[in-house]
Amino acid sequence: MNAPIHDLNLRTPAAFRMKADRHVPLAHVLDLLLDAVCIVDTQGRFTFVSAAFERIFGYAPEEVVGRPMIDLVFHEDRARTLLAVDEIVSGTHEPHFENRYVRKDGRIVHIMWSARWSPDDQVRVAVARDVTEKKRAESMQAALYAISEAAHCAQDLLALFEQIHQIIGRLLPAAGFFVALYDWNQDQLSFPYHVDDHLEAPAAQKLDSATLSAEVIRTGRTLHVKRDVATGAPERAEADFGPDALDWLGVPLRAQSGIIGTLVVKNYSADARYAERDIELLQYVCTQVAAAIERKQAQTRLQHIARHDPLTDLPNRELFQDRLQTALARAQRDDSQLALLYVDLDKFKHVNDSLGHTAGDLLLQEFARRLKQCVRESDTVARVGGDEFIVLLGGIRSPGDASLVAEKIRKTLGQPFELDGQRLSVAPSIGIALYPQDGVDSMQLIGQADMAMYRAKKDGGDRAQAAGRPGFPQALG
Repeated sequence: MNAPIHDLNLRTPAAFRMKADRHVPLAHVLDLLLDAVCIVDTQGRFTFVSAAFERIFGYAPEEVVGRPMIDLVFHEDRARTLLAVDEIVSGTHEPHFENRYVRKDGRIVHIMWSARWSPDDQVRVAVARDVTEKKRAESMQAALYAISEAAHCAQDLLALFEQIHQIIGRLLPAAGFFVALYDWNQDQLSFPYHVDDHLEAPAAQKLDSATLSAEVIRTGRTLHVKRDVATGAPERAEADFGPDALDWLGVPLRAQSGIIGTLVVKNYSADARYAERDIELLQYVCTQVAAAIERKQAQTRLQHIARHDPLTDLPNRELFQDRLQTALARAQRDDSQLALLYVDLDKFKHVNDSLGHTAGDLLLQEFARRLKQCVRESDTVARVGGDEFIVLLGGIRSPGDASLVAEKIRKTLGQPFELDGQRLSVAPSIGIALYPQDGVDSMQLIGQADMAMYRAKKDGGDRAQAAGRPGFPQALG
C-alpha cells in the first residue's frame, strides 16, 4: 500500500493491483482478515473499521464509525489506554499493547493492538487481535498455580481467603466477594470472609434459611441471579443483592468430603455483566479453591490438636509457653506488668477414686469452662497437668488486679458442680506470681506461681497465695 491514507477511500475503496489482469478492492481484502483494522482520528473517533470488528467487538462498522474509541474500552483500562494513545501520537510504535474492551453483548474481550500514527493523515492506524481465549487459558493456569501456592503458604484461612479474592479478582469483576462455609455437624453456615462495601456480612444461619448462599449449598448447583434493569432483583434475592449489585454468582465448594460451602462474587458494573464464560471459569477455579480450603482446614485442625489439650480444648503447655514469651516481650517493651495464676483443683484424686475417671473428666471440662469465664478474651487459660491450670493476665495495672481475678476464680469454682446427676463441691488452690516483681523470665514466673499454689494447698486449700509472701492476701483464704 504505497498511496497515503488520505488517498484511500476505505469505505468506498480504490482498487489496487493483485495480478496484472485482475483488480481487487482494498476494503474487500481488509474484510477478509481475521484481525480488525481500525482508523481513529485526532478526536479519538473511529473513521473506519473492517468487517472483523463486528466478530470481535459485536458492533457492525456503521454502529461505531464516528463514535469515540474510548467508550468501548473497559473502564478499568481507560486511563492506561489513553496514556498509550499519547505515546503512539508522539511517534512510538506500539506492536503489542493489550487492553480490555466491552463487547456489545456486555462480555469483556482482551485485545492485542499493533498501532502507528500517520502524521501526514493525522490518524492512528491499528490492528486488533482477539486474544481473549489465550488470556483466559493463561489466567486460569496462573490462578490454579497461585491458589495452590496460597494453600501451602497462607498462615491461616483468613490469609488464604484474602489471596483467593485477589486471584479471582484478576479473572473477573469481584468487587463483592465472600466465602460461606457450612458445618454439617452444627448445621451452621458462617461467613469467615466477606468483602462488600455495599452490604455487611450476614450473621451465621441454618442451612434451611432463605438466602442464596444456603440455596447453593443445599442444591449443590451454581446459581447466577441477575438484576434486571426494569424490574430489579428477584424478591427472594433482594437481601443478598443489597441496593446496588447487578449480578450475584455463587459456586458450590465441592471438596473430597462433600460440599463445604460456597464462593460468591458480586458485580456492580454495568460494563461487565457476568456471562457463561465467567461462570465456567469460576466453576473450574472453585474446584481448586475447595481443595485448598479443605487442605488448610486440615492443617489448622492438626495444628490446633498439637497445641491444645484434647479434654478441655484449652492451650497446652507448649502453646502457653509461646504466649507467655510474647507477653513478656510486650511487657518489657511497654514497661508494663503481667501476672500468672497457677490453679489446682483441691482433692481431685478423691473425685476420680470415688466417682470414676468419667466423672473426673466431666469435672475438669466444667472447671475449664468456668475458669475461662473469669478472665478477659485477651487472657490465656491453659491446662498444664492433670488438674493443674495456668492463667496469664497481661497488662495489669497493679498486684491488686491479679488478686481480684484470683478471688473471682476461687468463688466461681467454689460453686457446686452438677455432673451427670451428681452434685459436687470442690475448691481451688491458687498461686500468684507477678512480672517483674517475682521473676523476669518464664521459668522463674511459673516456678514462683507453682510454689505459691503449693503453699496455698498446704495451708488448707480454697485460697490464693502470692509468691514470696506467705499468707498474702489473707482476705482470699
